[in-house]
Amino acid sequence: MKKLLFVLSFVTTFAVAQDIARFAEEVEAIQKKYDTLWDASKETIVFTGSSSIRIWHDLQERFPEHQIVNSGFGGSQASDLLGYCEELVLRFRPKKVFIYEGDNDISAGKTSKEIINDITAIISKIRAQNATTEIVLIAAKPSIARWKLKRHYKRLNRKFRRLSRRDVQMNYADVWKPMLDRKKVIEDIFIEDGLHMNAKGYQIWFEALKHYVR
Repeated sequence: MKKLLFVLSFVTTFAVAQDIARFAEEVEAIQKKYDTLWDASKETIVFTGSSSIRIWHDLQERFPEHQIVNSGFGGSQASDLLGYCEELVLRFRPKKVFIYEGDNDISAGKTSKEIINDITAIISKIRAQNATTEIVLIAAKPSIARWKLKRHYKRLNRKFRRLSRRDVQMNYADVWKPMLDRKKVIEDIFIEDGLHMNAKGYQIWFEALKHYVR
Protein backbone atom coordinates (compact mmCIF):
# COMPACT_ATOMS: atom_id res chain seq x y z
CA MET A 1 0.00 0.00 0.00
CA LYS A 2 2.80 2.42 0.91
CA LYS A 3 4.50 1.68 -2.39
CA LEU A 4 1.27 2.35 -4.29
CA LEU A 5 0.76 5.68 -2.49
CA PHE A 6 4.33 6.68 -3.30
CA VAL A 7 3.82 5.86 -6.98
CA LEU A 8 0.55 7.79 -7.11
CA SER A 9 2.19 10.77 -5.40
CA PHE A 10 5.09 10.67 -7.86
CA VAL A 11 2.77 10.47 -10.87
CA THR A 12 0.68 13.38 -9.58
CA THR A 13 3.74 15.52 -8.93
CA PHE A 14 5.15 14.70 -12.35
CA ALA A 15 1.84 15.55 -14.05
CA VAL A 16 1.64 18.90 -12.25
CA ALA A 17 5.24 19.69 -13.20
CA GLN A 18 4.49 18.87 -16.82
CA ASP A 19 1.35 21.00 -16.73
CA ILE A 20 2.98 24.16 -15.39
CA ALA A 21 5.90 23.71 -17.79
CA ARG A 22 3.75 25.27 -20.53
CA PHE A 23 4.34 28.63 -18.83
CA ALA A 24 8.11 28.26 -18.53
CA GLU A 25 8.98 30.68 -21.35
CA GLU A 26 6.52 33.33 -20.19
CA VAL A 27 7.72 33.10 -16.59
CA GLU A 28 11.32 33.38 -17.75
CA ALA A 29 10.44 36.48 -19.78
CA ILE A 30 8.82 38.09 -16.72
CA GLN A 31 11.92 37.39 -14.67
CA LYS A 32 14.21 38.89 -17.32
CA LYS A 33 12.01 41.97 -17.56
CA TYR A 34 12.27 42.68 -13.85
CA ASP A 35 15.98 41.87 -13.69
CA THR A 36 16.40 45.39 -15.05
CA LEU A 37 13.25 47.13 -13.75
CA TRP A 38 13.07 45.90 -10.16
CA ASP A 39 14.92 47.84 -7.47
CA ALA A 40 15.55 45.50 -4.54
CA SER A 41 16.13 48.45 -2.21
CA LYS A 42 12.52 49.63 -2.57
CA GLU A 43 9.35 48.20 -1.09
CA THR A 44 7.47 46.18 -3.68
CA ILE A 45 3.84 45.43 -4.39
CA VAL A 46 3.26 42.36 -6.56
CA PHE A 47 0.18 41.91 -8.72
CA THR A 48 0.00 38.35 -9.98
CA GLY A 49 -2.42 35.85 -11.44
CA SER A 50 -3.99 35.24 -14.83
CA SER A 51 -4.44 37.39 -17.94
CA SER A 52 -6.65 40.02 -16.31
CA ILE A 53 -3.52 40.99 -14.41
CA ARG A 54 -1.08 40.31 -17.25
CA ILE A 55 -2.72 42.73 -19.68
CA TRP A 56 -3.21 45.50 -17.12
CA HIS A 57 -0.42 47.41 -18.80
CA ASP A 58 -0.64 50.70 -16.90
CA LEU A 59 -0.49 49.30 -13.39
CA GLN A 60 2.74 51.10 -12.54
CA GLU A 61 1.39 54.37 -13.97
CA ARG A 62 -1.78 53.96 -11.90
CA PHE A 63 0.27 53.78 -8.71
CA PRO A 64 3.38 55.89 -9.40
CA GLU A 65 4.23 56.32 -5.73
CA HIS A 66 4.83 52.57 -5.37
CA GLN A 67 7.12 50.03 -7.01
CA ILE A 68 4.74 47.66 -8.79
CA VAL A 69 5.67 44.27 -10.19
CA ASN A 70 3.14 42.78 -12.62
CA SER A 71 3.87 39.06 -12.78
CA GLY A 72 0.58 37.98 -14.28
CA PHE A 73 0.74 35.14 -16.79
CA GLY A 74 -2.07 34.51 -19.22
CA GLY A 75 -4.22 31.42 -18.94
CA SER A 76 -2.92 30.51 -15.51
CA GLN A 77 -4.81 28.80 -12.75
CA ALA A 78 -4.14 28.87 -9.01
CA SER A 79 -2.18 25.61 -9.25
CA ASP A 80 0.12 27.22 -11.83
CA LEU A 81 0.79 30.19 -9.58
CA LEU A 82 1.53 27.78 -6.75
CA GLY A 83 4.10 26.07 -8.97
CA TYR A 84 5.77 29.37 -9.87
CA CYS A 85 5.33 31.16 -6.54
CA GLU A 86 9.09 31.53 -6.01
CA GLU A 87 9.74 33.04 -9.45
CA LEU A 88 6.69 35.31 -9.62
CA VAL A 89 6.16 36.38 -6.03
CA LEU A 90 8.76 35.42 -3.44
CA ARG A 91 11.84 36.59 -5.34
CA PHE A 92 10.55 40.18 -5.03
CA ARG A 93 10.17 39.99 -1.22
CA PRO A 94 6.90 41.93 -1.50
CA LYS A 95 5.27 44.11 1.10
CA LYS A 96 1.88 43.38 -0.50
CA VAL A 97 0.64 40.74 -2.93
CA PHE A 98 -2.53 41.04 -5.01
CA ILE A 99 -3.71 37.65 -6.33
CA TYR A 100 -6.17 37.12 -9.17
CA GLU A 101 -6.79 33.42 -9.75
CA GLY A 102 -9.91 31.29 -9.95
CA ASP A 103 -11.37 32.66 -13.18
CA ASN A 104 -9.69 30.12 -15.47
CA ASP A 105 -9.96 27.42 -12.82
CA ILE A 106 -13.75 27.59 -12.83
CA SER A 107 -13.85 27.65 -16.61
CA ALA A 108 -11.70 24.50 -16.57
CA GLY A 109 -14.21 22.75 -14.30
CA LYS A 110 -12.36 22.93 -10.99
CA THR A 111 -14.35 23.11 -7.79
CA SER A 112 -14.14 26.05 -5.42
CA LYS A 113 -12.63 23.69 -2.84
CA GLU A 114 -9.77 22.79 -5.19
CA ILE A 115 -9.14 26.46 -5.90
CA ILE A 116 -9.17 27.42 -2.22
CA ASN A 117 -6.72 24.61 -1.44
CA ASP A 118 -4.28 25.99 -4.02
CA ILE A 119 -4.75 29.59 -2.85
CA THR A 120 -4.19 28.51 0.76
CA ALA A 121 -0.96 26.79 -0.25
CA ILE A 122 0.19 29.98 -2.02
CA ILE A 123 -0.60 32.02 1.08
CA SER A 124 1.37 29.55 3.21
CA LYS A 125 4.42 30.00 0.97
CA ILE A 126 4.18 33.78 1.23
CA ARG A 127 3.71 33.62 4.99
CA ALA A 128 6.71 31.29 5.36
CA GLN A 129 8.90 33.96 3.79
CA ASN A 130 7.40 36.91 5.68
CA ALA A 131 4.50 36.64 8.10
CA THR A 132 3.74 40.37 7.79
CA THR A 133 3.22 40.45 4.02
CA GLU A 134 -0.23 41.80 3.21
CA ILE A 135 -2.28 39.68 0.80
CA VAL A 136 -5.28 40.85 -1.18
CA LEU A 137 -7.49 38.27 -2.87
CA ILE A 138 -9.17 39.83 -5.89
CA ALA A 139 -12.67 38.49 -6.51
CA ALA A 140 -13.24 36.40 -9.61
CA LYS A 141 -14.79 38.85 -12.06
CA PRO A 142 -18.04 38.50 -13.99
CA SER A 143 -17.77 38.47 -17.78
CA ILE A 144 -19.95 38.13 -20.85
CA ALA A 145 -18.08 35.05 -22.06
CA ARG A 146 -18.48 33.15 -18.80
CA TRP A 147 -21.73 34.54 -17.46
CA LYS A 148 -23.33 31.09 -17.55
CA LEU A 149 -20.89 30.10 -14.79
CA LYS A 150 -21.87 32.99 -12.52
CA ARG A 151 -23.13 30.78 -9.69
CA HIS A 152 -19.76 29.05 -9.49
CA TYR A 153 -17.96 32.39 -9.46
CA LYS A 154 -20.20 33.76 -6.73
CA ARG A 155 -19.63 30.64 -4.62
CA LEU A 156 -15.86 31.00 -5.02
CA ASN A 157 -16.01 34.68 -4.08
CA ARG A 158 -17.89 33.86 -0.90
CA LYS A 159 -15.10 31.43 -0.01
CA PHE A 160 -12.47 34.07 -0.81
CA ARG A 161 -14.21 36.49 1.51
CA ARG A 162 -14.40 33.95 4.33
CA LEU A 163 -10.75 32.99 3.84
CA SER A 164 -9.68 36.63 4.05
CA ARG A 165 -11.44 37.05 7.39
CA ARG A 166 -9.17 34.48 9.04
CA ASP A 167 -6.09 36.66 8.78
CA VAL A 168 -5.67 40.30 9.79
CA GLN A 169 -2.99 40.65 7.11
CA MET A 170 -5.40 39.60 4.36
CA ASN A 171 -8.18 41.39 2.48
CA TYR A 172 -10.79 40.55 -0.11
CA ALA A 173 -11.24 43.08 -2.92
CA ASP A 174 -14.67 42.88 -4.50
CA VAL A 175 -14.58 43.62 -8.23
CA TRP A 176 -17.69 41.54 -8.89
CA LYS A 177 -20.38 43.99 -7.78
CA PRO A 178 -18.86 47.10 -9.43
CA MET A 179 -18.86 45.27 -12.79
CA LEU A 180 -22.61 44.67 -12.65
CA ASP A 181 -25.56 46.82 -13.58
CA ARG A 182 -28.12 45.48 -11.15
CA LYS A 183 -28.01 41.73 -11.84
CA LYS A 184 -26.41 41.83 -15.30
CA VAL A 185 -22.79 42.22 -16.26
CA ILE A 186 -21.93 45.61 -17.81
CA GLU A 187 -21.14 44.85 -21.44
CA ASP A 188 -19.18 47.88 -22.61
CA ILE A 189 -16.26 47.23 -20.26
CA PHE A 190 -14.94 44.28 -22.29
CA ILE A 191 -13.02 43.85 -25.51
CA GLU A 192 -14.39 41.76 -28.37
CA ASP A 193 -13.83 38.39 -26.69
CA GLY A 194 -16.26 39.27 -23.89
CA LEU A 195 -13.72 38.05 -21.32
CA HIS A 196 -10.90 40.56 -21.08
CA MET A 197 -11.43 44.16 -20.06
CA ASN A 198 -10.93 47.43 -21.88
CA ALA A 199 -9.79 50.70 -20.30
CA LYS A 200 -13.25 51.31 -18.85
CA GLY A 201 -13.15 47.92 -17.14
CA TYR A 202 -9.72 48.58 -15.66
CA GLN A 203 -10.92 51.91 -14.34
CA ILE A 204 -13.50 49.97 -12.33
CA TRP A 205 -10.73 47.72 -11.01
CA PHE A 206 -8.58 50.70 -10.15
CA GLU A 207 -11.37 52.23 -8.10
CA ALA A 208 -12.00 48.93 -6.34
CA LEU A 209 -8.34 48.23 -5.55
CA LYS A 210 -6.73 51.62 -4.91
CA HIS A 211 -7.71 51.63 -1.25
CA TYR A 212 -5.84 48.36 -0.70
CA VAL A 213 -2.73 49.62 -2.47
CA ARG A 214 -2.51 52.89 -0.60
